[in-house]
Amino acid sequence: MRYVSTRGKAPVLTFDEAMLTGLARDGGLYVPETIPTLTADGIAALGGLSYEETAFRVMRPFVGDAFTDDEFRSAIGKAYEGFGHTARAPLVQLAPNHFLLELFHGPTLAFKDFAMQLIGQLFQIALARSGRRITIVGATSGDTGSAAIEAFRGLDNVDVFILFPEGRVSDVQRRQMTTPSEANVHALAVKGDFDDCQARLKDMFNDFDFRDEVGLAGVNSINWARVLAQVVYYFSAAVSLGAPGRKVSFTVPTGNFGDIFAGYIAKRMGLPIERLVIATNQNDILHRCLTTGRYEMDGVKPSISPSMDIQVSSNFERALFEAYGRDGNAVAQLMEEMKREGGFTVSQGALQALRDLFTSGRVGEDETLETIAATHAATGELICPHTAVGVRVAEAERDAAVPMITLATAHPAKFPDAVEKATGQRPGLPDRMGDLFKRDERVTSVPNDLAALEAVVRERRRT
Repeated sequence: MRYVSTRGKAPVLTFDEAMLTGLARDGGLYVPETIPTLTADGIAALGGLSYEETAFRVMRPFVGDAFTDDEFRSAIGKAYEGFGHTARAPLVQLAPNHFLLELFHGPTLAFKDFAMQLIGQLFQIALARSGRRITIVGATSGDTGSAAIEAFRGLDNVDVFILFPEGRVSDVQRRQMTTPSEANVHALAVKGDFDDCQARLKDMFNDFDFRDEVGLAGVNSINWARVLAQVVYYFSAAVSLGAPGRKVSFTVPTGNFGDIFAGYIAKRMGLPIERLVIATNQNDILHRCLTTGRYEMDGVKPSISPSMDIQVSSNFERALFEAYGRDGNAVAQLMEEMKREGGFTVSQGALQALRDLFTSGRVGEDETLETIAATHAATGELICPHTAVGVRVAEAERDAAVPMITLATAHPAKFPDAVEKATGQRPGLPDRMGDLFKRDERVTSVPNDLAALEAVVRERRRT
C-alpha cells in the first residue's frame, strides 16, 4: 500500500512513513494511492465481532507490510482497552430511525481518542524499531490536544507540544492539556484562534531546516492514520443496523472535515452509505462552500461548540483532491489561491462531485441550546453542543426510510456551562477525572509568531 500527496509533488510513501511524516513536504496531505474495498460478504462478516476485530479487518488492507498482523492486533488491543464501554462505540436510539453513535468513552471523553490512542501504540512500535526520536507538534481547537497528550505522555522517544487558542477552549478541555505532569508534554496557549494555531503548525512543517532539526511529526487530522482509525466506527455502527443489507446515513458535526472524510472512505470501501451530512455551527465555511461554490474565510466567531470554531478545514483538501479527479496540480493551485487571497471558487464539475457525496446544514447558537434542551426533555440524554449541532441538522435532513446515525463527538461534561444553560443540569465528569479541577496547571502563553513557537520547541525538547 502506497500513499501520495494531494498536491502531487511529494515522495510516495508507505503507511508507516506517511504516519510518521504527517504533512507532505509539498504542503499536501497523504492519501492512499488506491482505496481497498470490502465485499458485501466481508462487511456482513463483521456482525457480532468485537470492536477490536472489526478495526483489524477494516484497517488491515491500508497498512501493507508496515506492521505484522501480530503487531497490528496488539496495538489495536492496547489502544482500546482503557475505554469506558465494552462496545467502545455504542449506539443509542434518539427517535424512530435516528441513532446517536457515542464516541466519547475514551480516556479524554472525545472521538479523537479512537485515532490518537491507536497512533500512540503504532508510533511506539515504529520508533522502537528505528531508534528514532521525534517531536510531535499539534494544533487543537479543543479535543485533539488532550487526546494527543494522553496517548504520548511519558514516552522516552517523543516530545509533545500542543498549540491551542488562548481563552477559546472549555475549562475541561484546557485542564486536560495543562495538568499532565510528564516532562515530555507541553501545552502552549497561542494568542489567536484555531486557524492561527493550524497555520503556524503548517509553517513549522514547511520550514524544512527546523522540521529536520527537531524530527517534527504531526498527529493532527492531517495525519492519514488519524482518518483511517475513524473509518472503523462507520462500519461497526452500520453493521449493527443491518448493513450491508440495509443502507444507512450519517450526520457528522465537523470543523476540520477529518471525521466526515473518514465516512467518505468507508463509503468508497463498499459500506452502503446513503448520505453523508456535514453539520456546521456558525463558523460555516463548509456549508457555504457546498451551497455557493465559494470557499472563503469569514473570520472565526467564538461559539459554545468551540471544537468547530474553524474557518480553514484542512481535510477538505482531501475531498477536493477526489472531486478534481486526483489532480494534484489543480489542488495545489487552489491552496495557493487560498493562501494568497483568502478563498477560491470550486469548479462546477468538482462542486457537483462534492454535492453528489455530501449535503450540509448550519446551526446557530440559540438553535444549539434549544436542541440540547429538547433532546434531554424527549429522551433523558444529555448531549454536548457539538453533538447538538449534528442532531439538529440530522433531524432536518433524515429520511424516514433510512436509519440516520449522528456522531456524538464529545461527552457533555466537557462543556458543562452550555449544557447547564440549556437543561438546568450540570453534567459531571466520570469518577476517574473527578479531581481534574484540583490538579496544578502547566501552560506557556506564546504569541502568534512562528519564530517564537519554534524557539520554545527548540528550548524544551529533550535531546
